[in-house]
Amino acid sequence: MENAELYTSTIRVRLSASDAHYGGQLVNGAHMLSLFGDVATELAILCDGDEGLLVGYENIEFLAPLYAGDFVEVIGRITKIGRTSRRMELEARKVICARRDISDSAADILETPIVIGRAIGTTVVKVEQQRRKHTYS
Repeated sequence: MENAELYTSTIRVRLSASDAHYGGQLVNGAHMLSLFGDVATELAILCDGDEGLLVGYENIEFLAPLYAGDFVEVIGRITKIGRTSRRMELEARKVICARRDISDSAADILETPIVIGRAIGTTVVKVEQQRRKHTYS
């Protein structure tokens, strides 16, 4: 059986002022879901050579707030490969924290990243679009 967990993806981004949606430079939680979608797309490309279609999330958890100026790292891994579906676990962590209490440009590297969210997602890649062959789990 193929080891689905061989497929992993990580992205790191800085949230800008244009990402802020609420007062106090708070970023909308939906932005994290967008980042999860980017990782899911890369995972599908790694696994199948095709972007596929993210068809749903389950068990979404919003665990901590995000603010403009924060740096976020999103990690995803495929945990199960079906005939057309790919199940993936996704986690977002704040790795650098904006410190507006000190100055407009201050920031701290977090010794221990803060987990800000998790989700399980499912991507579907049609058989005719799969460019790699798999053993199904």
